[in-house]
Amino acid sequence: MVNYKSRRILPIILVVVIIIIAVAALVSLARAVFFSGDNTRTTTTDTSQQALVSTTDGSRVVMTIRGPIVADEAFNSYSISVSPSQRNLTTYKGYLDQVVEQETLGNNTAAYEQFVYALDKAKLADGRQLEGNSDDVRGVCATGRLYEFSIINGGNTVKRLWTSTCRGSRGSLDGSVDQLRDLFTAQIPNANNFTRNIKL
Repeated sequence: MVNYKSRRILPIILVVVIIIIAVAALVSLARAVFFSGDNTRTTTTDTSQQALVSTTDGSRVVMTIRGPIVADEAFNSYSISVSPSQRNLTTYKGYLDQVVEQETLGNNTAAYEQFVYALDKAKLADGRQLEGNSDDVRGVCATGRLYEFSIINGGNTVKRLWTSTCRGSRGSLDGSVDQLRDLFTAQIPNANNFTRNIKL
């Protein structure tokens, strides 16, 4: 009688164990399929943050500000580029980027490190770069200003984020554009004297 009961219970236990293993396998498969994109996104964010605070040769951050879209003769823009060895401000006239003025200053690793960590705390790398047409800034905010921020490492742009003063064109930047602009501008003494000569 006991042998009969144990023979009957053993297949039931075996079936239950197989069902539990099958359910666990399905859950693991579902996680791999549906949540793999989130893991990729996190890795990208970490990479851009690491590139931002890197002080190795070839590291650089750039801010470009473009004015309203007007006639070529009246169109102005400027950029500030900072690396561990150099700081540069260039003002441009027209859509072909004719240089109006340029200021180039030396830099050092300690100063650059403080600067990029300040940019990191101001959430420069936090935005998610847009793709395709959503990342095309041609014609964006025709009546206002367009701000672009690039994190460059080894000659490659790791991340480019942008925003504008137009309400309908928020862009991909998550940080405060005013705070980031002020941090870049503070890297060039008398930067306001250069940008005042062009009208944005």
